[in-house]
Amino acid sequence: MPTSFLRTLSLRLPIVQGPMTGSDTPALAAAVSGAGGLGMLGAGMLSAAAIADAAAEVRRRTDRPFGINLFVQNTPTPDAATVAEALAHLAPLYTELGLQPAVPMRWCEDFGAQFEAVLAARPAVASFTFGILDAAAVARLQGVGCCVMGTATTVAEALAWATVGANAVCVSGMEAGGHRGSFLGDFTASMVGTLALVPACVDALRPHSVAVIAAGAIMDGRGIAAVQALGAEAAQMGTAFLVCPESAIGSAYRQALAHASATDTRTTRVFSGRPARAIVNRMAQQLAPLEASVPAYPVQNALTGPLRRAAAQAGRADYLSMWAGQGVAAARPLPAAALVALLEQEWRAACAGLARAS
Repeated sequence: MPTSFLRTLSLRLPIVQGPMTGSDTPALAAAVSGAGGLGMLGAGMLSAAAIADAAAEVRRRTDRPFGINLFVQNTPTPDAATVAEALAHLAPLYTELGLQPAVPMRWCEDFGAQFEAVLAARPAVASFTFGILDAAAVARLQGVGCCVMGTATTVAEALAWATVGANAVCVSGMEAGGHRGSFLGDFTASMVGTLALVPACVDALRPHSVAVIAAGAIMDGRGIAAVQALGAEAAQMGTAFLVCPESAIGSAYRQALAHASATDTRTTRVFSGRPARAIVNRMAQQLAPLEASVPAYPVQNALTGPLRRAAAQAGRADYLSMWAGQGVAAARPLPAAALVALLEQEWRAACAGLARAS
C-alpha cells in the first residue's frame, strides 16, 4: 500500500534517486520520475539561472513530480594565509596537471539566490543538506506546494528538522556515498550505520508525523524492502543511479565504479573539506596526511576544482573525486527507466517473501 509520502507526491514506487551535484542530469531525474520514482536534481553548485533551466528541462521531459536539492551554507570569507597554505599543499598536483595555482573567483554560489530559484521553480520536493533551514523558510516552500525534506545523520539532526516543520527527513547511514550531511555535533559520532540509524529516527519522528527516507548502500529491491521493514517510507539511492548512462560522469569515473568494491571506498575531507565517501585514488592518498588541516567546505572544494576538472578532461581517475557508497560493487549500468523497472520487480519479490515469512 502507498505510504503517506508516496500518496502526497503521487509516487508509484518508494524509490528516490539521490541528488548528486555535478553528476546527475535533468535526463536522469526525468527518467526516474517517469518510471514511477522520484527523480532529483543536485543543485548545490548551480547558479540560480542554471537551477531554473534544469527544472524547466525536467518538466520538458516529464510531467511527473521531481525534486531539487541544495547545500545549506554561507559564503565563506577565509583568511589569505589559510588559502595560501592550502594552495601550497596542492601546488605539486597543479604542476603535474599543467595548471597554475590560483585563488578562485568565488567559493560557492549564493545560497539565498539559489533558495529563491528553487522557490520559483516549485518542485514537488525541496531537499536540503549540510545544514538546516529555519521554520520561516520551510513555511515559504510549503506555501508554494513543495514537500520539504532535510538530511540527517543522527537522531538529533532528524528531530531538528522535525522542529522546523519538515515533511520528511532523508536519514543517511555512514555507508552512503558522497558528502555527509552532518550539521550537529562531532562528525565522527555521526558515523552511524543505516541499519541502526533508520529505526531510531523512525521511532523519534513518529510523534511528529515526519516521513523517513532511508539512504546508505541501498542497491536493489531487497534493500528497499529492508529499510521499509525498519519503518522507512522510501529508499534514496545515489550510487545505484550514478552508473546509469543518463548521469554526467566521464569514462574514467565509470571505469573506476565498474571495478570498485566496498573496501575501495573511504570517508575523507581531502577533496572538498567536508567528509565524503569516495573511491580511494592517488589524490586521496597523497593528501591523506593533511586530512585534519585542509580548509572547510567550500574552500577546499573550490581549490581542488581545477584539478578535478583537468583530470576529467584528460580521462584520469587519479585526481577525480569519485563519490561512491559501500554498495558500489552491486551497481548495474542500466538506463534509468530499466533500472527502476528492475528495482520494482526485486522489491515486489522481496515484499512477497517477507509476507510469506510472517
